[in-house]
This record gives sequence, C-alpha cells and structure tokens, in this order.
Amino acid sequence: MLANDHAALTGIGIIRTVYDPACGTGGMLALTEEEMHALNPRIRVELFGQEVNGESFGICKSDMLVTGHDPEQIAFGNTLTNDAHKSKTFHYMLSNPPYGVDWKKYQEPIKAEAETQGFDGRFGAGTPRISDGQLLFLQHMISKMRDDEQGSRIGIVMNGSPLFTGGAGSGENEIRRWMLENDWVEAIVALPTDLFYNTGIQTYVWLLTNRKSNGRRGKVQLVDASSERFWKLMRKSLGSKRREIPEDARKEIVRIYAEMLNGAGAQGDFSKIFDTTDFGYREIRVERPLRLNFQATPERVARLVEEKALAKLDASERDELLDALAGHLPNEVFRNRGEFERALVKALREAGIKIGTPVKKAILSALSERDETADVCGDATGKPEPDTELRDHELVPLNEDWQDYIAREVTPFVPDAWVDESYRDESDREIGRVGYEINFNRYFYKYVPPRPLAEIDEELKTLEAEIAGLLKEVAA
Repeated sequence: MLANDHAALTGIGIIRTVYDPACGTGGMLALTEEEMHALNPRIRVELFGQEVNGESFGICKSDMLVTGHDPEQIAFGNTLTNDAHKSKTFHYMLSNPPYGVDWKKYQEPIKAEAETQGFDGRFGAGTPRISDGQLLFLQHMISKMRDDEQGSRIGIVMNGSPLFTGGAGSGENEIRRWMLENDWVEAIVALPTDLFYNTGIQTYVWLLTNRKSNGRRGKVQLVDASSERFWKLMRKSLGSKRREIPEDARKEIVRIYAEMLNGAGAQGDFSKIFDTTDFGYREIRVERPLRLNFQATPERVARLVEEKALAKLDASERDELLDALAGHLPNEVFRNRGEFERALVKALREAGIKIGTPVKKAILSALSERDETADVCGDATGKPEPDTELRDHELVPLNEDWQDYIAREVTPFVPDAWVDESYRDESDREIGRVGYEINFNRYFYKYVPPRPLAEIDEELKTLEAEIAGLLKEVAA
C-alpha cells in the first residue's frame, strides 16, 4: 500500500492516519506502522480500528496501550451497523473482512441507511446479497476517503465473489460499477490458495485510491501472483495455511505493481493493464417471435382441466365447455392464432356458451404448443409477440456499439430476432443494462495441451500390470 508513496512519507512533521474497520487483534495496523517507521523514523502514525469480537478487541486495545497509542481510537462493535468513527477520514485504510458471512440478522439498519441516505451515507451504490457482506466493508472504507490533495489509499483482502458475482442491475454489479466509473480501483492482485490459517480459498487484494497518478487514470492493473513463481510450501501446515509468499517474491509483486509493468517480457504473464471500460458490458435483451399451433387433442384438453381459471367454474359449466371444445372445434391443427380464435368463437357460439377473458386465455394456453412452422403471433396492432422461452441476453462490450454487435453476432443466425428497446439501464437510460465483471481466468488463462494418447495408453497398461500383480499376491 505504501509503494510509490516514499517521497510523501519522508520528511519532518509528517502525520498519517491508518484505519482498519475489522481490525481483529490489530496485526495489520501494527505492520503498517512498522513499515512507515522503516521509511521515516520520525513519522507520526495514528492508528484507528473497530472490532466486533470481544476477545480480539481486548487484545488490540491492550496492544495500543503497550505501544503508546491512544486505546480509545480502537472501538468495540459492529462497524456496519454502528460506525464508531463517524465523520472521520483517513490517509490509509486496510482490512481483511470475513468472507462469505451473511448479514441477514442486521440487514434492517444497513438497508435503511442505503434507502434513506443514498450517497450521503455509506451504502448508496447498492447492497450485495445477504449471504456475503464483503462489499459493505469496502463501501464503508470508501466513505472515509479524504477529499484533499493527499487523498486516501485502501487495501482490502477479499475472496473472488466481489469480482464477478451478480449480473447487470444487481447490488454487487452496481457497487463494482460505482467504483470503476469513479476511477478508484488502482490494482487487484490475485494471491495463491492455502495462504490463510482459516481458509484455503483463493483471495485477492484490491487497491483503491482517489489520488491516482496521471499514468494510472482510467486504468486498472491486474496482477496474477497465484502461480508457483510467487509462493512456496511451508514445512508444517497451520490449519488451512500450507503456503507462504517468501520475502523476495513479495518484493517482486510490489515492484510489478509499483512500476505498473505490462505486456510482453518477464512480467507479461503476471501483470496486465486495462481501461476501466474493458470490464464493462451492456446486457441487451434479444427477443424472438412467438409461434404456436393449436389443436383440441385429448392430451391438450386434459391440460386445460388443470388450469386455475377452469377450477373456478362449477362442474356443469366445466363439462359443457369441454364438450363444446371436443364436439364443435374442427379436428385439425391451426398454425395461425387468429384463425383458431375465430374457430373457437364459432364453436362456443354453436354450443351457446359464453366465457370470460381468463378462461379464454386458459384455452389458448392449454391447447397450444410451440411450432417453428406456425405463423407469428401478434398483438392487436400486428406487432410480433415475444416468446419468453426463446428470450436471450447478449453481453455487448461497453466500448462497442450494440447495434453493430447485434448485426454481426445475432441477425445472421436468427433473422427474425429483435432488440427489446424498453429494456434500459436505470442510470443512463440507454438501451441495455450496464454490467461490470473482472474475470481473472479470462485474462490469464494458459492453455495446456492434453498428453499424447500413446503416453496415456502406456500408463494405463503399466497400472493394469501393477494391479494384476497385486491380485496374484492376494490370491497366492
């Protein structure tokens, strides 16, 4: 987090504030202060934090006393529902919040703040799904960025969920969109698996700032530090922690980030620079026309009996209707809905039966089946009616015109398809909903060709021979 800040942190009379909203026993705060003092022994570092676990809070507060810090700057309680450092801003913020922990039991105050305060509060961009509150912590930290020349920098460790969970319009997506469109995301570093004591899943370090350098404006750096190049196995595991990042590898990761390395060369496979818009897309809704055939077969009439609208009729009315359909409708397949409706009206008139709109809809639904050879079903104005089962969504890159994309990727293959222009983004009101996702696998995927068949066959023969030998020993 301190890379590229060496000049700003050296000198006399430098004061920096550091904050962790889920500080635990205060380890990350202490390490940050240690690194700052290594750069400038005369720097004054003020540490702030909040912790919900009573035992961890007590340890952290005691450590603040021992090291000469103000223990009152470490608060007890739930950061998300009771911000103990309200109205304060900080130079540096870092955190390793809990992964995949639901916030259902305290959702009411969070949702109330999001709805009533909007961007004047902490959660104006949106709220993620109840099962994972990581992005709530990140929004909380963003709300505490300093609005001055020095600005703030945030470092937060999260799992892969915040990168891509939730499609266009979802809470997670709107939070990602808010961060990227405000150009706060500086870099994301993918860490190896099995790196932490309590979880073996892969984690990612997000680095955000509101004081990007000129070269980083409008850009996001992705660093893949998950390969064997950056870790080694521990001699003895600690819970789920089986790997560690050696000091020389840590320095290389920091250098890759600090120098904003990109493209071909030694670091070409591990670091790539993107425009913020490269992660965006428009979700365009593509419709296809509804095509149905109609016929009063015994199977379809049986489906009609199960319709709710018929259940509301008394038994005699239901029987009369079914007899009319069986006895007065032509025993043929109608591939035009208008023709079938006219035949239906005639059959019911001949039987002396009147029906309401709900029953008519039930008849059309039960006696129809999708048929690609049938005529298109249209509304009263002749406009084609969409088939919801054939509805599709195309994800068009944000920097590409959606009309060009549809003309190239959709129309040649389904000429009768059209774009639902009423499906619009709530923010910019343009056609299609805007989404953002960051998929590391897409950008750093490396193809590994399968082994030759001859090699696999030889290995299978060797294994078969070994098994046969073991069976002979058992039988002997």
